[in-house]
Amino acid sequence: MTMTTAGVIFVLTLVAALVAVYKPFGDYMFRVVSGTRQSRVERGIYRLVGVNPAAEQTWGVYARSVLAFSAISLLFLYLLQRVQNHLWLSLGFDPVVPHGAWNTAVSFVANTNWQSYSGESTMGHLVQMAGLAVQNFVSAAVGIAVAVALVRGFARSRTGQLGNFWVDLTRITLRILLPVAVLGAIAFMIGGAVQNLSAGTDVTTLTGGTQTITGGPVASQEVIKLLGTNGGGFYNANSAHPFENPTTWTNWLQIFLILLIPFSLPRVFGRMVGQNRQGYAIAAVMGILAFASVVITNAFELAGHGTVPQAVGAALEGKEVRFDVSNSATFAAATTLTSTGAVNSFHDSFTPLGGMMPMFNMMLGEVAPGGTGSGMYGLLILAVITVFVAGLMVGRTPEYLGKKIGSREIKFASLYFLITPILVLVGTAAAFATGNNSTALNVGPHGLSEVLYAFTSASNNNGSAFGGITVNTTWWDTALGLCMLLGRFLPIIFVLALAGSLARQAPTPASEGTLPTHRPLFIGMVVGVTVVLVALTFLPALALGPLAEGL
Repeated sequence: MTMTTAGVIFVLTLVAALVAVYKPFGDYMFRVVSGTRQSRVERGIYRLVGVNPAAEQTWGVYARSVLAFSAISLLFLYLLQRVQNHLWLSLGFDPVVPHGAWNTAVSFVANTNWQSYSGESTMGHLVQMAGLAVQNFVSAAVGIAVAVALVRGFARSRTGQLGNFWVDLTRITLRILLPVAVLGAIAFMIGGAVQNLSAGTDVTTLTGGTQTITGGPVASQEVIKLLGTNGGGFYNANSAHPFENPTTWTNWLQIFLILLIPFSLPRVFGRMVGQNRQGYAIAAVMGILAFASVVITNAFELAGHGTVPQAVGAALEGKEVRFDVSNSATFAAATTLTSTGAVNSFHDSFTPLGGMMPMFNMMLGEVAPGGTGSGMYGLLILAVITVFVAGLMVGRTPEYLGKKIGSREIKFASLYFLITPILVLVGTAAAFATGNNSTALNVGPHGLSEVLYAFTSASNNNGSAFGGITVNTTWWDTALGLCMLLGRFLPIIFVLALAGSLARQAPTPASEGTLPTHRPLFIGMVVGVTVVLVALTFLPALALGPLAEGL
């Protein structure tokens, strides 16, 4: 079997599995976020934090709840890192330096998991479990909760209520993320992933030397890093490390977990607005963009432009031999089409055009299918922009799901879309203006690509990196931390404001001039608007970086 054939089978089985779980898993999530019954554990949590589960919130209160919870989480994670040398299971590690602790705390709270450190030699087991792994759960739940609140804005009329953030957070964590994570961790342990509290094992290397390999609660953290589209690895090598990703079938399972929730959320959307065909339309947009990216990334890597890559049949540098070129390219596409950022290969070693694709995926806004929740609300924002453009073409007020898209709504949608490009381009320019763009190994177009990739990854809450530059300095940790913070929470505020505006509207009956938003025409328009907006925004930067290097 050739590498190309194996790659095609790998992708087709993934597609088949995602199609199979779309309806049952999506329906289960719909019941979780729409149900009214509370379990005993949930009622205990509500009493502990003083929440009335029957009381709903306006968009402003919902937004303040999100920000307050995230601020407390950030402070707790920062302090946990700073005092880790006094904690149980610290493994003798020193406290994390202030700028590193700030960057890591922001990163995990913002569902980015950018890591400017080696996990196995920096973080003790307690920090990994009580700090990083916990944030992998709750930051993912925050994203899903915000997406659900936006969908409620479309589904409800003449009300300012969008649900209760604390109820949404608790239910999503306990009923969706935790059960799947337990089953996934068991599967990873069966596959060979490590799960213990070992300080490390001394082994003899091939050259006769001795190396200590740190153990730890790897499988349990691995599954939620993928399921919650977080991406932060227990080890520096991330999903290329055999303790995290032992075999080709666990590699398949990792990609499946990355895509499971984002590709199932359109079903929740369709059920909540009472039109399943609307969910299918959104899923189709996600699928078209994702499939195109996977195919193009594989094509660039398998073509392997250059003397050495062509001699061996593909671009093998930076790839883990257990997964080959095609599976590595598919993983790279999946992890950047979502906000995961996990890697099983070194993106910096991809071919110039192959390395451009992960960057382009993030520049799309990671909406194909995007992160847990963030992909769903990002694509709905693009759908709003699309119906607005379509309305201008035919000279009538645009509508989406019976809601008019007026000046207020389009302002929120535009601000959502503009914030990330501003952070990416201003951050890249600031790195060059302040002399913080110096690279250890690469200059010229590839050096620009490394800086551009870093700010694209941080601002889109992805967390993957090209490498080649030293980013664990005070300047980089501070700058990227600010991009992660603003790139996560400013869009959330705009999304919730849009949800509140939509929920207050009275429903608008469909007429002959209403654009059907469940048909192929609309699906194609959303795909086109997404690609065109990214091209207009980022093409000059890409032309100076990966395109110049590749062409």
